[in-house]
Amino acid sequence: MTFEQQWIEYDYNPFILFSSSGKIISLNTEAQFLLGSSSPVELFEIATSYANVTFGFKTTFLELEIGRYKFFGLTVGYENDDEIGLKLYKAPSFKVVNPKPNGELVNIYTLIDLCISTNSIASSIEFTKDFDPTIPEIIINSNAMIKMLNKAYRCFYENTSINTKVYLRVGEHVKFEEKKYPIFSIEISAENINKKLVNDLKHFTETNNFYIDVQKDVTINIPMITS
Repeated sequence: MTFEQQWIEYDYNPFILFSSSGKIISLNTEAQFLLGSSSPVELFEIATSYANVTFGFKTTFLELEIGRYKFFGLTVGYENDDEIGLKLYKAPSFKVVNPKPNGELVNIYTLIDLCISTNSIASSIEFTKDFDPTIPEIIINSNAMIKMLNKAYRCFYENTSINTKVYLRVGEHVKFEEKKYPIFSIEISAENINKKLVNDLKHFTETNNFYIDVQKDVTINIPMITS
């Protein structure tokens, strides 16, 4: 792999090269993660929709959401009828204006399991889990975290199943006191969300220095502070 190819491979932004029929010829690491939330057909349609009328490159600034990803722009380029490239520019997940979190060192999976157990009592809802097992113990206010998780689960009570996903946000970090910390997310999702209860959840997170993103699901973004 050449030096230029490594720049593309480890770019923070997804890049995909398609054939004229929509088959993926090559892609970088970020694009592989993106395909977990989308499909080659959807991304190829985006590329062809925003391509220049003639050969060349065209950059478009727009707000675009694909799964849990948000983008503020894209570039589409092609120099022949055989290949077309798409690069998407990721928008910042959230802005940090709060002080460094404090609390005690806890196992986040234990807190989640406790909340699932509490919310599953006398309920017919099926709780499913998709956990990245590599998240270490982190420093967090466990009491506030439990309250927030319970409020988040209540937003999805009108469903037959609720899924909880824990994953590392690759390439993303926050800085406290000039030190960078990676970020992981807890994503709670179901078919329907109670928007009235979401307002209560948002108010709680704002007053307790948590960072959440609410779309069709609730995503809690947490700095991985271990000491």
